[in-house]
Amino acid sequence: MTKVITTGNFKGGVGKTTNAVMISYELSNMGKKVLMVDFDPQANTTDLLFTTMKKVLKKDPVYEITLANAIFDHQDLRPALINVKENLDLLPSYKDLQAYERFLYDNFSDDYSMDNYFNKLLKEIKSDYDFVIIDVPPQMNKFTDSAFVASDYVIIILQTQERSLKGAETYVDHLLQLTDDYDLATDVLGVLPVLMQNGSDLDKDVIDDAVDSFQKQNLFKNHIKQMARLKRFDREGITNNNSDVHDKNVHKVYINVVEEMLERIELLQK
Repeated sequence: MTKVITTGNFKGGVGKTTNAVMISYELSNMGKKVLMVDFDPQANTTDLLFTTMKKVLKKDPVYEITLANAIFDHQDLRPALINVKENLDLLPSYKDLQAYERFLYDNFSDDYSMDNYFNKLLKEIKSDYDFVIIDVPPQMNKFTDSAFVASDYVIIILQTQERSLKGAETYVDHLLQLTDDYDLATDVLGVLPVLMQNGSDLDKDVIDDAVDSFQKQNLFKNHIKQMARLKRFDREGITNNNSDVHDKNVHKVYINVVEEMLERIELLQK
């Protein structure tokens, strides 16, 4: 059965897009069929995957239908699908997705109908995939609410700084409120720490506070350390050169994260 996972935090700049894309990438390399949904008008996920297609995979990401076009004009997500690589498809964002909330308010009269609309569209295609990963803006809005309603699981991305922790706490509180309002079955899969500086006192303090807030078992055992290669991916695309130790290190970290993620899903399903 397809698993739909949203990654996020109500604090911007915590690495949610990078982690969503890398999780999708590693799942696809494991033979899982993955759909990456760029549900953020800033389109950072789309930029990263398009850069990877052009500079690494030597593919031209030609498309005529954006995610917004598919939602507003077609009421069907299929026309917007783009194949990035084997086992990995993308629903690409563009600045026109900014009109999503206005579209909902113009066409629906209640929050439940608005927040369920994207879920209805996604249900038509999600059975084609093992995993759907959704990246959303770092705000409390209809993008986030729509993604929550469509999701089976949520991964909280926690950069080790105080404002990120507060954003994570608010994120979970909002999810719990929506879960109660709509009787959702959405589970928090875990909190994934993204460390600013390896071994710094600040990192340790924030992790300790996160343990107090979320309980130790809810934090991923695998942490994302600060890696220069991840920054290079934004500019040059995701490379996966087995003879390059930096590439190997980055992918090993994310393989470990994905394996832990799969273990967490299995435990929650028991």
